Amino acid sequence: MSELFCEAPFNYINDAATSDLDRTSPVQKQVQNGRTADLPGWRECGFELKQHLSRVADWDSDQAIVEQHYAEIRELAKSLTGCDFALVGGHIKRGPEQLKIHADYGPISFVHSDFAASYGNLLRQNYTADTPESQLSLANSGATLDDVKHCGRLMVLQFWRNIGAEKMDLPLAFCDARTVAKQDLRAFPVENYAGGGFNFETLGVAANDRHTWYTFPRMKRDEVAVFRTYDSALIDSQKPFWTPHSAFADPEVAPGQPSRTSIELRATCLFR
Repeated sequence: MSELFCEAPFNYINDAATSDLDRTSPVQKQVQNGRTADLPGWRECGFELKQHLSRVADWDSDQAIVEQHYAEIRELAKSLTGCDFALVGGHIKRGPEQLKIHADYGPISFVHSDFAASYGNLLRQNYTADTPESQLSLANSGATLDDVKHCGRLMVLQFWRNIGAEKMDLPLAFCDARTVAKQDLRAFPVENYAGGGFNFETLGVAANDRHTWYTFPRMKRDEVAVFRTYDSALIDSQKPFWTPHSAFADPEVAPGQPSRTSIELRATCLFR
């Protein structure tokens, strides 16, 4: 049985019929310690903590992240999923310095799962657009555009790593996907994310007493939280492909004392 980490408010959309993602209400939730919980792993509950030592010595260096960490995440995604190709083409760092660049780079403090069911078609369209980023991602993965267009299954696995203080103001929590019904979700358009011209649909989440929350306290740099945000096979079988998550305020840490600093990468996993 897991131990209670804390109680904290989570910002949920007001109900699953709302059309305004900005209208959220705080709901007090218990947050369990995922380190001591008997969790079944990311395939079942949507998320999992993994030991993963990176060769990156300087997380302030985007060049080192691109040259070293992308390949590390590609290999980790392939080993976890058994996919034929893992495409990694970008990363997001969140923290005080990134927040100065754009508000979207701050910790996201409302309950969401990144992608709606429409994301698979959008991914294929983006690779068909043949941008320098997509070309590099394909080349590094060994995949071709035809592999993206005609893959039998498409999955998105995300990797979140703490690169700041182990005890931070806004850690990340995950909601057990098994406790979240489709009726709790609503797709919302996100336009021009972080000013980069990227438009997609995200899933907002309405509160439900069944939702069970977990966090992994004091994450170290040789650990990574893995979570699934899209899987065409689960969509086809009407099973949860979502993993709701959110930053939350650690009641033991005053805002900014210290601020969270994290990095996240997304692997697009292709199965022939």
